[in-house]
Amino acid sequence: MATVQIGSLEVELNRKAIKNLHISVLPPDGKIRVAAPNHLSDTAIRTAVIQRIPWIRKQQKEFAAQPRQSERRMVSGETHYLWGRRYRLTVIEREGRQEVAPHGNTRLKLYVRPGADLDARSRVLSQWYRAALRERIQAIIGDWQARIGVTPTSWGIKQMKTKWGSCNTDTGSVWLNLELVKKPPECLEFILVHELVHLRERHHNDRFLALMDQYLPKWRECRSGLNRSPLGHADWEY
Repeated sequence: MATVQIGSLEVELNRKAIKNLHISVLPPDGKIRVAAPNHLSDTAIRTAVIQRIPWIRKQQKEFAAQPRQSERRMVSGETHYLWGRRYRLTVIEREGRQEVAPHGNTRLKLYVRPGADLDARSRVLSQWYRAALRERIQAIIGDWQARIGVTPTSWGIKQMKTKWGSCNTDTGSVWLNLELVKKPPECLEFILVHELVHLRERHHNDRFLALMDQYLPKWRECRSGLNRSPLGHADWEY
């Protein structure tokens, strides 16, 4: 991967064996990455990027405007999110089972063993988040598969740095970002539908957009809501 200057933009350029050029603006700081077919000339790449400058600037502006969480220390009083709602964390040290229990609509109680450090506390919360997200996906994916007329060969959850979801159209597998458990439920639904539609149409072309409009007419509002929601703290690396 090489870094090139295109006008006022610093761009990470990755040439690979693909058919089409892809331009990505990555969170949290709007880094620009271009994946380009090996056969495409430097001039053609520069022209494509320059033509997308208004869109690139818009994406960077949206990332810059998103609220950020500070680094999580996993202590009582800290703010965490579940399905778009803010919760205050209460850490309770005790012997026995480690778990997370919501207390009303404002607090999360984190039960950990005495002396549990930051990593141990984070693992308990992450496991609970993963279970909550899996339960919600299982509740809605069957209906969406039937409506769209597709069935992924597999689906799973993982922590992703630059995508809310992904679909491997060659294998039929779908992945969803664990961070979606912190966003409003409609954000999860939007990303799930987006990835399932890719099993009907690989590319983000007019057919893909038409399918999204057909199955989830308000998907653009969901996307805007997701873009406005707080970014979790992370040491972003690509």
